Amino acid sequence: MQPEPRATYRLQMRPGFGFDQADEIIEYLSDLGISHVYTSPYLQAAVDSTHGYDVVDPTKINAQLGDEESHERFCESIKTAGMGLMIDIVPNHMAILGKQNPWWWDVLENGPASRYAIYFDVDWDASDQHWPNKVLLPILGDHYGRVLENGDLKLSYENGRVTLHYLENSFPLDPSSLSALLSRAADASHSEMLAFIAESYARLPRPTVTSRRALERRHRDKAVLHNLLERLCQEDLEANLAIENEMEKVNQDPNSLDEIIEQQNYRLAFWRTANRDLGYRRFFDIKELVGLRIEDPEVFRATHALPIKWFLKGWVEGLRIDHPDGLRNPGEYFFRLQEACPAAWIVAEKILEPNEKLPKNWKVAGTTGYDFLNLLNGLFIDPCGVEALAELYKEILDKDIDFKQLVYECKLLVLKELFGSEVNRLSNLFVDICDKHRRHRDYTQPELISVINQTAACFPVYRSYVSVSDNLVSDEDVSYVTMAINLGMEKRPDLDPELFRFLHDLLLLRIPGQLEGEFAMRFQQLTGPVMAKGFEDTALYRYQKLISLNEVGGDPSCFNITLNYFHDCCLVAEKERPLSLLASTTHDTKRSEDVHARLNLLSEIPAEFGSAVKRWMIMNLKHHQGDFPDKNTEYLLYQTLIGAWPINEERILAYMEKAIREAKEHTSWTKINAPYEKAISEFVKAILRDPLFLADFKKFVQPLIQPGRINSLAQTLVKLTAPGIPDTYQGCELWNLSLVDPDSRRMVDFAIRKKFLQELKTLSISQILERMDDGLPKLWVIQQTLHVRKHCADLFNAGSSYKPMAALGSRAEHVIAFMRGESAVTIAPRLIMRLNSQWDDTSLELPSGTWMNVLSGEKFSGDKILLKSALAQFPVALLVEEKKYGKNESMGA
Repeated sequence: MQPEPRATYRLQMRPGFGFDQADEIIEYLSDLGISHVYTSPYLQAAVDSTHGYDVVDPTKINAQLGDEESHERFCESIKTAGMGLMIDIVPNHMAILGKQNPWWWDVLENGPASRYAIYFDVDWDASDQHWPNKVLLPILGDHYGRVLENGDLKLSYENGRVTLHYLENSFPLDPSSLSALLSRAADASHSEMLAFIAESYARLPRPTVTSRRALERRHRDKAVLHNLLERLCQEDLEANLAIENEMEKVNQDPNSLDEIIEQQNYRLAFWRTANRDLGYRRFFDIKELVGLRIEDPEVFRATHALPIKWFLKGWVEGLRIDHPDGLRNPGEYFFRLQEACPAAWIVAEKILEPNEKLPKNWKVAGTTGYDFLNLLNGLFIDPCGVEALAELYKEILDKDIDFKQLVYECKLLVLKELFGSEVNRLSNLFVDICDKHRRHRDYTQPELISVINQTAACFPVYRSYVSVSDNLVSDEDVSYVTMAINLGMEKRPDLDPELFRFLHDLLLLRIPGQLEGEFAMRFQQLTGPVMAKGFEDTALYRYQKLISLNEVGGDPSCFNITLNYFHDCCLVAEKERPLSLLASTTHDTKRSEDVHARLNLLSEIPAEFGSAVKRWMIMNLKHHQGDFPDKNTEYLLYQTLIGAWPINEERILAYMEKAIREAKEHTSWTKINAPYEKAISEFVKAILRDPLFLADFKKFVQPLIQPGRINSLAQTLVKLTAPGIPDTYQGCELWNLSLVDPDSRRMVDFAIRKKFLQELKTLSISQILERMDDGLPKLWVIQQTLHVRKHCADLFNAGSSYKPMAALGSRAEHVIAFMRGESAVTIAPRLIMRLNSQWDDTSLELPSGTWMNVLSGEKFSGDKILLKSALAQFPVALLVEEKKYGKNESMGA
């Protein structure tokens, strides 16, 4: 492994920005001070994917990003620049999109007899009793019979291959289902070879075979027969024409077509049936993403072959693991990954709830940084404004919202509307378990579903991590399961408490048995998606008290992170996870760091904000479309405009559409309320075209822009110098006012960033500050701080000390300060609107010596520094002891 990582830069690979384009900015990233390029997934994803998490073929590089040669050039360029590469891996799921996924295509063609049947988390045994050994494919726009009779399902024939088509979707056919059609074509064309092929197709081992010998025979014979049929169709035009004629007859006869479709290893159905009996584990509620059985060694090897190869070649040093909570046994997965890639730097996209810690048995360096993001963001929330903002929100809605109760209700909602299939699979298993235990066999399935739903809705974290393979149950597992069970009993006293207690023991592996253990493992794969969809993608779009707090892994009902708490968390990080990523914006955040930085100012001016919002609501009543927007949605809109201004109409309309659908109150992705959505859209357009509102709005926002930028500089410096590895999301080295994806995935103008970075070398500090609108001060902070981290690595590496520093004086609460390694001091202001640049006598004690502020070029000596002096020339300060930094180091200005 290369020297310890210093800083990462996240790149969103996509069509139009592939390996060649990424290669072009390696020098820029190196000059910026980045040590590791950190890419989104780039194995073969669905065509035109803008994110790469919908992998369809993990054995190939994404062709839309480049070929193997361009990938090699990219990797070698990174090595030549003395940098490293971290790649994103998606072990939990794959996309199932027609022929794009060859493994899934084979499963649909061959059912359980597919070589890849074990790769996917398909529960063949649990299929609906009326449709045994079939995968439900809920892709039809209407009921199956109506779609069939409307002629929207068609067979297609090309080069001896017959496939089934619906709109842009295509599906393979079990070869044996074509036997009758080919026999009729053989009779019509008098082709003995075609007759032989038809009869041979009928004799193929059934898709339900499980023995290795029968399975191999099926695949061998099928391949031979396919080749024979393809050759026959090329050489015998009469036979080929007869097949086409027979296929056209079938397409014209719904009964004949239905007869063939009924013989397939899948069942086509109305898309709404996805919530009933899907038969496979999805990624969250996305039916196009099927879960992988990565716990199987063969599946692990097949899906990880390329990343492991790149690691062993020295091209890749770091691995970012997407959504490990979806895996059956994450601890076991990380152990296997560390074995395959010894000494790799591995971070997990694990969402930690407040005060939750990573499982001790995970072989990872840390998380992708959501925990730090929320910790850092909370530093810039004014506790003095908490009560006022709470009262303002209550006044606007004319009611008080209990956030914990809201989360509980949202989780119950998604369990009912989105995860019925997963709950049904669990409840079927629960029924079988209860049948084995005489004290519980008389419970009805609805009762079992209710207890499952209650416990999942009350689960306080994303999931537990009990392991059947080694009978592992941690103290944390016991605590979280017990909390969920107790809260579930409290909320549903009508349900039998003994059933809750039985479930409690099942989830903690206290009841032996194969089914019992299977239930516990599967339940853990349910609570994570329920938390994600119920909390992240529903509750956070319904609760608008201060939307800068509405982030993954956060708690928007908690308004304040104290200086002492922040320092305590950094001390723990320094000791336990010094190589964890530190994030402030990611591809999944609801808002970028600069939007947070500006919105946090509202906690310092709750009265002014409240007056403005109430004034705007009255002013814009004339633009209401009947009863809409409701007050909660309107309040969200005003906060979003404040945080992201200036923003064009197209972007805010797209955001509001997503926000109201995620909230699932008046409309949703699955039940679109077109009149409501039109009302919201018309309201947004009307206020953005209202000169009176815009004048008043801009008058309020303008004074927030500069202090918002100071907040951003402060949080950027803290992130760059706190224990851990700071990550910069693409484009965020300049001001970035992006909203939730896909807004955050827009193309980045790297040409202007390269230009600005070069200009920094010729500008004075005052000239840099004059270019505030361009974002040069933020670029300067990043470049200079990473320059220090590079040349004074021992101050920030794993093992370097972190020492909280407490300011003295009347404004002490307005500064966050700490020392790294005895020779570097971070000084950043906070709550700056209330501070109003009045530092008075506030000071910071320093060790004796001469200190250089690498952000302003100033030198300070003595044992004490006044904050008004330290921050006079530049809004934030990074002091490095002169003898440590070295007189020969270029300041860049």
